[in-house]
Amino acid sequence: MTTFSPEIQAALAQQAIELPSWAFGNSGTRFKVFATPGTPRDPYEKIADAAQVHRYTALAPTVALHIPWDRVDDYDDLRRHADDHGVALGTINSNTFQDDDYKFGALTHEDAAVRRKAIDHHFECIDIMDATGSRDLKIWLAEGSNYPGQADLRGRQDRLHDSLATIYERLGDDQRLVLEYKFFEPAFYHTDVPDWGTSYAQVAALGDRAVVCLDTGHHAPGTNIEFIVMQLLRLGKLGSFDFNSRFYADDDLIVGAADPFQLFRIIFEVIRGGGLNSPDVAFMLDQCHNIEDKIPGQIRSVLNVQEMTARALLVDRSALEAAQKAGDVLEANRIFMDAFYTDVRPALAEWRVSRGLPADPMRAFAESGYLAQIAADRVGGVQAGWGA
Repeated sequence: MTTFSPEIQAALAQQAIELPSWAFGNSGTRFKVFATPGTPRDPYEKIADAAQVHRYTALAPTVALHIPWDRVDDYDDLRRHADDHGVALGTINSNTFQDDDYKFGALTHEDAAVRRKAIDHHFECIDIMDATGSRDLKIWLAEGSNYPGQADLRGRQDRLHDSLATIYERLGDDQRLVLEYKFFEPAFYHTDVPDWGTSYAQVAALGDRAVVCLDTGHHAPGTNIEFIVMQLLRLGKLGSFDFNSRFYADDDLIVGAADPFQLFRIIFEVIRGGGLNSPDVAFMLDQCHNIEDKIPGQIRSVLNVQEMTARALLVDRSALEAAQKAGDVLEANRIFMDAFYTDVRPALAEWRVSRGLPADPMRAFAESGYLAQIAADRVGGVQAGWGA
């Protein structure tokens, strides 16, 4: 059986993956949103469910919030609630894609009043960050156009810069602006922040506390995502990951479900670039559990990241570098693939037990009876989902 060196064990022990509050609400497709017994009805219940993931894996110490979906009257109270459950509140995600005023854009809109409304929403998010102790304000924009000639492409970039600069100036000294990108949807002709280069250009113009978020499902088919990871780390602008998996588009499936090898390659470049367990590079999930139970889906997700991290840490980098320098193509590939094909699951199970964790977190949670309990307790009210 594979054994982990003390260095690998130390790296695994430090790993932290932030959970999205919205992953615990109901979700679906454009055609149907499926309800599940026991689905949280408010942010407090979302946090209680997220805490179960951390309890069984020790991998998920923080929970990201989405505003206005997770808006509450008292954020100090929500913060205490999270503390009581053994987790903390993390990234604050803004939302400028569900209001009628944003039909033709928010931070890029032609109308200054609409842009002001979108900026003020981000100011509210920063106020929430102050109350929750959150560091990162994550911005994803569903802005663009559907037809040639519909919009002034350059003008929208100029307005985006001005809006982001106004938001950036409001941040505290220890807070960051994290700009996500997505190559299409819901705009189909052009998207205002479609790729890492556009996101990089916008955040580079703002300052050191503006960085890029890489969502693993937000690229065109065939994109070499690990190359982007390398480049953003090289440039000092990779701020965070939104881990998920896709077969066709932005599917938001469990990370590693479609292409485990891609996840391995990405994490290898994170390690190579010094981003693993770096305070400057946040690991987060961004997923929707449409047909599977939500808490086990999140447990499976963080375990998949942990497993691929363990495999990537097994790469013999000295031997790999020697083969690369020698131009030994097949040997370099063999070294890389040997690590990927190593079954680290028994070693991880043994290591978890040594830390007082269940060897099989999925089974331990299933046997806890938590899902049956919340199904019985959470009767009545409105279940959380898109928009709540």
